[in-house]
Amino acid sequence: MAEATAIGIDVGGTNIRAARVLKDGSISDWMSQPTASQPELVLAQIGEFVGALRNKSVGAIGIGLPGRIDTKAANVLSGGFVDLTNVPLVSAVQKSFQGPVVIDNDGNMALVGEQAVGRAKGISNVMMFTIGTGIGGAVFSNGKIFRGRATAGQLGHLTVDVNGEACLCGRRGCIETTSSGTALGRHIATAGLNPGTTIEELLCKSSKGDALASGVLALWVNPLRAAIDSAVAAFDPELVLLGGGLGIAAHQALAKFPALATWYQCPVEPAELGDRAGVIGAGLSALAKLTA
Repeated sequence: MAEATAIGIDVGGTNIRAARVLKDGSISDWMSQPTASQPELVLAQIGEFVGALRNKSVGAIGIGLPGRIDTKAANVLSGGFVDLTNVPLVSAVQKSFQGPVVIDNDGNMALVGEQAVGRAKGISNVMMFTIGTGIGGAVFSNGKIFRGRATAGQLGHLTVDVNGEACLCGRRGCIETTSSGTALGRHIATAGLNPGTTIEELLCKSSKGDALASGVLALWVNPLRAAIDSAVAAFDPELVLLGGGLGIAAHQALAKFPALATWYQCPVEPAELGDRAGVIGAGLSALAKLTA
């Protein structure tokens, strides 16, 4: 009999990714497409992925989603750049699939992947910022996802400027408003640079002494440093990971902005699994339901 697999799906603000995942974290039949703009269309995309990836080995489905997720109740409590709050996701998937369907915050799923087979493997206390269209987050405490009542780990909504930009969450100055990919685009435009300027170009120019590029990077990454230091003070992790599409670039930029507080030093490293982290974590979280 073939080894049981799960379908892991990662719904991001820019792309939806999916694959079949084995218990060792390996994946097959990787799929990706741009995220639709409407919740109903996103639901249809998820259905397409499930239909394409499902075979006899698939025993469960895991889906990572942006926003606040009550995993036990399988409810999306609030969305982000993709808002599925009013979409009956789990029940819709289970109309054609009778096995377990697990949903969780996409940051949690990514950290599950990294802790199982990535950079955080074997580390019991680790924190992760996922930097992409928005900023997600997750905390592993004593070997388990830290959830609080249900939705702890929303690191993208740590406040770094009480008078800052309005955030989708309803507050102002969240780290998502200053240090996400969306925020980086705004910093680039405000500086009068070509809107197509990439983070790699900024890093290269800054390394050669370009003051404008260095200024843009400072606006982007200084608040991130403050958020990391605050979260380290709160959770005292062994490691902080920077994941998502801009995780490596953020790590490079942070090299010029070291932690200053002697009390709250912690290694900060780029995540290892890249855009596979959320898919792997979603698949492994689903597989765990088969053995629970």
